[in-house]
Amino acid sequence: MAVFPAFFGLVLVSLVTGQTVEITPREAVRRVGDNLTVLCKVSYPIDSCRMTVGSTPYRLIPSQQDEEVVYSGQGLQFGECGAHIKHIKEEWNGNISCMLPPPSGSIEVTGIMRLVVAKPPANPQLISPPQSNFKEGDIFMAQCIVPNGRPVAKITWFLDDDQFLTGVHQPIITSEPGIDLETISQNITKELSADDNGKRLVCRAEHEALDSPREAARQLVVYYPPKRTEAGQITIFGLKIGSEGRLNVTVRANPPPEAQWTVGELVLAAPQKNEDSSITALEPVHLGGGYYNVTLVLTAVAKEDVDRTYYLRVTNDLGREEFALRLSTMDEPAARKEITSLLSFDVYGVQLSPGAIAGIVVAILLLITLVSLTVFAKATDRWCFAGRSHRTDIPDGADSEAPLPPHDDIKGSENPTHEHGDFISNGDTKHPEKKPDTAV
Repeated sequence: MAVFPAFFGLVLVSLVTGQTVEITPREAVRRVGDNLTVLCKVSYPIDSCRMTVGSTPYRLIPSQQDEEVVYSGQGLQFGECGAHIKHIKEEWNGNISCMLPPPSGSIEVTGIMRLVVAKPPANPQLISPPQSNFKEGDIFMAQCIVPNGRPVAKITWFLDDDQFLTGVHQPIITSEPGIDLETISQNITKELSADDNGKRLVCRAEHEALDSPREAARQLVVYYPPKRTEAGQITIFGLKIGSEGRLNVTVRANPPPEAQWTVGELVLAAPQKNEDSSITALEPVHLGGGYYNVTLVLTAVAKEDVDRTYYLRVTNDLGREEFALRLSTMDEPAARKEITSLLSFDVYGVQLSPGAIAGIVVAILLLITLVSLTVFAKATDRWCFAGRSHRTDIPDGADSEAPLPPHDDIKGSENPTHEHGDFISNGDTKHPEKKPDTAV
C-alpha cells in the first residue's frame, strides 16, 4: 500500500512543477566553452535557488559571482532563480534542473530544460556508382552519410554552385543504442543530361560544432552524341571573292567529335587538305564545356564556291549530326546580328525598340480617331461644323421660329424672272408664295 502515497506524491510534484515554474530557454545548443544563462521564475518571492547542471548540484547565491556557475536574475524577492554558466563542459550535455521552494508546504517546484553540447560529426561520405562516366539519359543515384553528430548534421546537395533540389529524398536519421550521437543519410536520384557533364556533385554537411561546412564531392562525366547549337541550314556571311574564307560550325559532343566535310565530289576527314591545299579541314578545337569549333578553310573564295552547298558530318561513338552550309558575300543581316536580343526589332534596316514601336502604334490610332471624329462632326453638323448648313425646303403651313436663310442660299434661285418672292401672311409666320417658273 505504500506505493500509492509515493505515486500520488510524484503526480503532485509534476502538477506543481508544470503549473508554477517558467523556465527559459527550454532547449539550447552550445559548443564546449560557450556560455549559457538559464532562468527559472515563479510568481512569488523565494528564499533559495538550487540548480543541477549535468550531475553537479549548485546552490546559487546572488552575492557570490566567482564560481563557474553563478546566480543570474533580478533577485530572489522577484521569484527569479537563474544560473549563468560561464564555460560549457562536454559532460554537461543533458538536462539542467532548477529547484525552488513552494509558496507553501515542503515540496519543491522544479523546472527542466535541455542542454545539447554540440559534438562535430565525422566527415561526410559520398557513395555513388563506381564507373567513371555515364551516358545521357542514365539514372544516377548517390547517397551522402554524415555520421555521429550531436545534434544531427544538416545535408545540402549542390551541382557546382547551384543547389540541387529536384530528386532529393527525405533524410534518414539513426543512432546507436547507448550513445546520444546521431547519423544522417540522404539519397538523390537524377536523370543525367549533356548539361551535367563536367559538373561537381557536392554533398555539404553543416553543423553547430563546425566552423565551416565539410564536403564530399565527385565530378560527373556524361557522354552524349553531337548536338547542334542552331537549327536548319547555316549561312556564312561576309565572305569576299578572292579572299580567304572560313566556314565555322559550333557543336557540342562528348567524347570529342570527328569531322568530315563534303565539297562537291571532294571528301575531307579533318585534319586533311585537298591536293593543291586550296581547301583545308581543320581538326575540331575544344572551346570548353563540351563545345567544339569545326572549321573548313578556303584559301581563296571563288564565285562557284558561293553557288554550292557544303556538307559537314560530325560523329562520335554515340551518334552523328549533319549540317548544310551556304556561303554569301553579303553582310550579315542586322536582324541576324541582333538575334540574341529579344528587345529590338529591325524594320527596313532601322532598329526599333518595343517602346518606339508602341509609340508609333499609339500615334496611328490617335490619327485614325481624329479623322473619324472630323468626318462624323461634318456629317452631323456638330461641334465646329454646327450652323454651316441650313434647311432650304420649308413646307407650306409649317410653324417655325427659325429665321429664313438669305435668298441667295435657296436652291432654285437661279431663275432670273423671280429675283424676289412675294410673301403671304398666315398668322404670324410669312411663307413665300409659290409661283410657276416662266421661261426666260
